[in-house]
Amino acid sequence: MMYNYDKYLPKWGVYMLNIGIIGATGYAGAELARLLAGHPHVRVKFLGSRSYAGQKFGDIYENFRPGGNGSDGLGGAVCSGIDLEAASGQCDCVFLSLPHGIASAEVTEGVLSRTKVIDLGADFRLSDTAVYEKWYNTEHKGGKLLSKAVYGLCETNRENIRDSRLVANPGCYATCAILALWPLLEAKIVSPEDLIIDAKSGVSGAGRAAELGSLFCEADETVKAYKILSHRHTPEIGEQLGIAAGGKVSLIFTPHLIPMNRGILATCYAKLNGKRSYGEILEAYRARYGGENFVRLTKPGVFPETRWVKGSNFCDIGFAVDEENGWVVAVSALDNLVKGAAGQAVQNMNLMFGLDERTGLEAIPAFPC
Repeated sequence: MMYNYDKYLPKWGVYMLNIGIIGATGYAGAELARLLAGHPHVRVKFLGSRSYAGQKFGDIYENFRPGGNGSDGLGGAVCSGIDLEAASGQCDCVFLSLPHGIASAEVTEGVLSRTKVIDLGADFRLSDTAVYEKWYNTEHKGGKLLSKAVYGLCETNRENIRDSRLVANPGCYATCAILALWPLLEAKIVSPEDLIIDAKSGVSGAGRAAELGSLFCEADETVKAYKILSHRHTPEIGEQLGIAAGGKVSLIFTPHLIPMNRGILATCYAKLNGKRSYGEILEAYRARYGGENFVRLTKPGVFPETRWVKGSNFCDIGFAVDEENGWVVAVSALDNLVKGAAGQAVQNMNLMFGLDERTGLEAIPAFPC
């Protein structure tokens, strides 16, 4: 579908999109608001929140509090309730940043006829409702729309994203692991069997709700593995890596919680298919990511760190090869709230509306942070 931008062309020749964020007061939703507030083609028109309806956004997040220039900006916007029907009538694109199980009931053909939807939740990431219901332990109410949903990992699915009206934004762990392993499987450099993904996330990945395990005294000065063999990103990672491999993959994914605010580091282990050199593997990564805006390959012997990607939409990837024993270890790092959530969602929006996908996302990572 060709989109008519003429109605958004003000006198200075820059078209503006009306945008809604439902679930705006969670960490990912607030990060979306922060990124979109600086986007040159966006007006944030609708902020939806279940917990803070009727309150000004700047009273909830003081970092949005307006300055003294007489303009309230986004901080002065009042949050509405969770109302996708209302948002779809006002907005060209609506971001959903909600717990699983809600989007599948709220997104309808009618909604999609009025607006484009980018779901930051899990409801449209998997192609099989039975797999979703098994891992998320809830009914999927939007099965008829699954065939219209596009998995929103720009680096592997860009052309399909451009033409979609419903995009499933990938999970944060999934993004980090898939980007690290995709070129190796695509080029048949590694076996699709026995993939091991050891990943570590900052506490913001657990969301803003008050949970015992996320409290400072519970999370500080300790590292723990959690949801061993049961984390819900496992089938998502497996499905997407299966596309890269051209068949089923076998993997073990183990997440860990570490005492920092944001960031993910994934260390991925794969068995080589025969004798492979560092240079051959590097060419596979360059072939897939050489022209990408937001994937950076580290220099030989230098490996990604979360501090080098904080606040940015970059995913850094580095690797080492054990030629004697036939293993490759790929390490990737990203900010779970940006490339792992809100930044990736903005990247998807840019593609869906024919914008340069870098728009609003070119900030250099903040350091120290």
